[in-house]
Amino acid sequence: MTLVDWIGFLGVFQILLAYVLNSIGNITNKGLVFILLNLIGATMACVASILLNYWPFIILEGIWALVSLYALFNYKKTT
Repeated sequence: MTLVDWIGFLGVFQILLAYVLNSIGNITNKGLVFILLNLIGATMACVASILLNYWPFIILEGIWALVSLYALFNYKKTT
C-alpha cells in the first residue's frame, strides 16, 4: 500500500470506529470523541481523495469534515 492508501484507510477507519462505538453505546454522537473521530477521519479521507483526484469522495469527505467542524464549534459553545 502507498502512503495515500494508508492516509485514506486510517481516515475511513476513524469514521467507522466512531459509528461502531456510537452504535454499541460506548460514546454519544454529541460527545467530543465522536466529533473528533469524524473530523480527523473525514479530513484524512478527503486528503487521500484529493491526492487521488477522485471528486466524488473529495465532495463527500469534505462536506463530512465541514459538518464535523461545525459540530465541534457547537460543542465548544455548550461546554
